[in-house]
Amino acid sequence: MQNSMKGKVVLVIAAHPDDPEFGAGGTIAKYVSLGAKAYYVISTNGERGSRHHDIDGEKLIEARHKEQKAAADIIGVTQTIFLDHKDGELQADIKFKEELVKIIRKLKPDIVLTHDPSWYYVVREDFSMINHNDHRETGIGALDAIYPLARDLASFPHHQKMGLTPHKVAQLLLFNFDNPNYLEDVTSTFEKKYKAILEHKSQVDDPKQTRMWLEKRLSQLGKKIKVSRASLQVKYAEGFTKLVLR
Repeated sequence: MQNSMKGKVVLVIAAHPDDPEFGAGGTIAKYVSLGAKAYYVISTNGERGSRHHDIDGEKLIEARHKEQKAAADIIGVTQTIFLDHKDGELQADIKFKEELVKIIRKLKPDIVLTHDPSWYYVVREDFSMINHNDHRETGIGALDAIYPLARDLASFPHHQKMGLTPHKVAQLLLFNFDNPNYLEDVTSTFEKKYKAILEHKSQVDDPKQTRMWLEKRLSQLGKKIKVSRASLQVKYAEGFTKLVLR
């Protein structure tokens, strides 16, 4: 990672409020600290993101918007864009992809971070889980929007009347906790990531347990980073599948 990202634009395309912080909060905060401008796109309204049966959907949407804005402020995000698709029903159709293409063509990001659409489930020693449909659909939509749609002049040619011109994204980082091909040292921004996650009060039931989970997962990734001196060790890292696009 270069020492400066001055002038770079980083776009995070996530399914729900809290996904940017859990998936890459330390990395985004680090890039901002190095001079980048960061933007969030939140695909759904998060109305089903509650384990309680008596929650009012509209109140939860309002709460999650506020929580995401507060978390983004801690990370240092310039703007958060809410697309407000229904939580749990997102489809990577052409309308959704065009929404993303418009944003990509407007912001012209150098780096896009998003979900890995190929991740359906994971089996670990400590637990197993199924990846959320909205995560997969967001990833599909983001990848298709990046290539070929945002790049090709023939895709949505009416955008030119809006002043939106084709754009080629140079680098893509897909959230990857288990088998990353790229690791980012986030030791310096771990506390900012954790503090931002705590702003999602509707999602975090036990802050101490959440911290323990984060420390465990990110320290496991940190140990995978090779440093020049054997005596040195990266404390915390975030993992990604990195794609450098031509």
